[in-house]
Amino acid sequence: MSDRAHANILSIDAAPALALSGVHRVLTARDVPGPNVWNIFHDEEILPSDTVHHVGQPVALVIADTQRRAQEAARLVKVEYEDLPAILTVREAVQKESWFPEVRQLQTGDVDAAFADADFVFEGESFCGGQEHFYLETMGSIAVPKGEDGELDIYASTQNPTEVQMVCAEALGLPASRVVCHVKRLGGGSVLISVFTALGAHHTGRSVRLVLDRDEDMQFSGQRHPFYGTWKVGVQRNGRLLALRARIYSNGGCSRDLSMGVLERALAHADNCYLIPNTHFIGRVCRTNTQSNTAFRSFGGCQGMILLESMLCEVADKLALPVEQMRELNMYKEGDSTPFKQKLVEWNVPQMWTQIKDKAEFARRRAEVDQFNARSRYRKRGLSLLPTKFAISFGVKHLNQGMALVHVYMDGSVLVAHGGTEMGQGLHTKMAMVAAETLEVPLDTVFISETATNTAANTSPTAASASSDLNGYAIYNACKELADRLRPYHERMSGESFAKIARAAYMDRCNLTASGHYAPPDIGFDWEKQKLHFFYFTQGVALAEVELDTLTGAHSTCRVDIIMDVGNSLNKAIDIGQIEGAFVQGQGWTTTEEFLYMPRSGRLFTQGPGNYKIPSAMDIPRDFRVSLLEGAPNTLKTIFSSKGVGEPPLFLGASVFFALRDAVLAARKHSNCTDTLHLESPATAEVLRLACEDELVELARIPREQRQGEPFVVRI
Repeated sequence: MSDRAHANILSIDAAPALALSGVHRVLTARDVPGPNVWNIFHDEEILPSDTVHHVGQPVALVIADTQRRAQEAARLVKVEYEDLPAILTVREAVQKESWFPEVRQLQTGDVDAAFADADFVFEGESFCGGQEHFYLETMGSIAVPKGEDGELDIYASTQNPTEVQMVCAEALGLPASRVVCHVKRLGGGSVLISVFTALGAHHTGRSVRLVLDRDEDMQFSGQRHPFYGTWKVGVQRNGRLLALRARIYSNGGCSRDLSMGVLERALAHADNCYLIPNTHFIGRVCRTNTQSNTAFRSFGGCQGMILLESMLCEVADKLALPVEQMRELNMYKEGDSTPFKQKLVEWNVPQMWTQIKDKAEFARRRAEVDQFNARSRYRKRGLSLLPTKFAISFGVKHLNQGMALVHVYMDGSVLVAHGGTEMGQGLHTKMAMVAAETLEVPLDTVFISETATNTAANTSPTAASASSDLNGYAIYNACKELADRLRPYHERMSGESFAKIARAAYMDRCNLTASGHYAPPDIGFDWEKQKLHFFYFTQGVALAEVELDTLTGAHSTCRVDIIMDVGNSLNKAIDIGQIEGAFVQGQGWTTTEEFLYMPRSGRLFTQGPGNYKIPSAMDIPRDFRVSLLEGAPNTLKTIFSSKGVGEPPLFLGASVFFALRDAVLAARKHSNCTDTLHLESPATAEVLRLACEDELVELARIPREQRQGEPFVVRI
């Protein structure tokens, strides 16, 4: 792996590695039989031919008998470099205009005229850091050559079996029909790892296994995109938003990959739940010398929302208004339209906002927090009430389709194959429930073995919180067809077991296999016309209460209340588990999980669990109350009128961040600090301690003009 952030490759000497016993091959760019490029833009090489673009980029592949021998040999491969200038941070990229060519915009109304009519016009900036996926199972893949016709079986940890199949086939110069990708379950999701094992199997004729260790994984794989935004907002004296112009930049890393899709979703969520009559959002993806940043739960939506909510907090401070009052005043109403011209129907956020204020006793607890802060000097509490809406659909139309294959065996058992992958989110359980409900059979008769490209072809990735919708309806369509075929046998054999009915149908030469396909209606994405239409919005609200030790910056989350609108839940236990997990992941993103790089070398500093702090058992809210919205109108034409739930709750975890901001404000009040609080995510213990602005912080402060040299580490 490259140890340079940006450099030309002058030479690669593999002889010392090949001299070790048990080492079979060292593969470089010239050993890729097909095109040496991958990802949707084909702007990233599988193995670099002449230039490396980030620390951790694979330069060569060592194929050996054991992992230990391969790692030992890899350290002996000598690579000579010529260093090139490197850019790491999004702010530096903006300053140097280092970005990819595409620009995205959303514009409504007349922003400049609204600024002229506003009582106040404020300007500022917002930043949110990236996030490591930190799956417990690191990325891995096994490639098994079948010995004839170039056939290859790949067993991969991936959310996108079809992309693994297509990229591996292209790299090897094979038709896709010769490559089958199998996914039983996964932790870390990767495509390129499987290309490496496929290359190894192709050149050696042997099965090849690759599993990254944690340090390798974190250096190699992309993370959640850090975002930076500048904003100018016009408001009335009472807090009513009139206009917002925002320039939003993401750190895309060394290639485009999925960065444009992430940016588009960020722009489409930069309004969160608020009606802003005049808006102009402009987005760019910055090119830097870090890993190519990629998809992560919420896929840009949370970044767009936190930039806006950070702005709201600063504006509320300037107007001396409670930020919850501003949120409520500007909240969308039924029938309002978003900046991308989609009308909001069955809009339940105001109802949930009122419910949680009553149910969680917001007014009483606000008074109690204020009383606690008045009598406690060094421990402060904070509250934050936060809404969210998350658009459900892939941002490109062709991915919004699902495929399924269902077999009924003559013993009455049912085998279901579909395009979604199981990664702990309970998708296979939900899909089996759909099949059992439609076929009217017990759940334990339905089995889902794996996801594979020879049983469910041309599938979309398991992403966008749409997998239950797409694959569930495809399974329903297949099972409905089978149920219709079996109906005459049910009528003739009333009261008999499903096994006897299935055998009778088989003996009657009835086809007991059906395929299903589903493509949701009424979606489309036209960025030229700035008109987008997602299938629907999953909505929710959260109230978080925290306690902050102002002397150390340590905090605890005392209580969290959440209400989510998930439609008619397919499985309430799974959905509540998804809400809890997403919330804690969002909490970690905005509080403890900090990506730091060393600017001189471009190396990742916060590498591994010792330096990168994901939420632990101690970080989970001590009192965690999750409820699902009941009784709201629901005319959704999704599978059994359910809603996607995997990603939408994640942004609600930011309520902990904003509750901490509320606690910091209380601490600054004690110190008579009246400056506007600018708090960037993640709010680590260090950030929170310094934000309290007391006499100790003042003593430790080094004036900017007295600082020498560059910082040891930087946020990117």
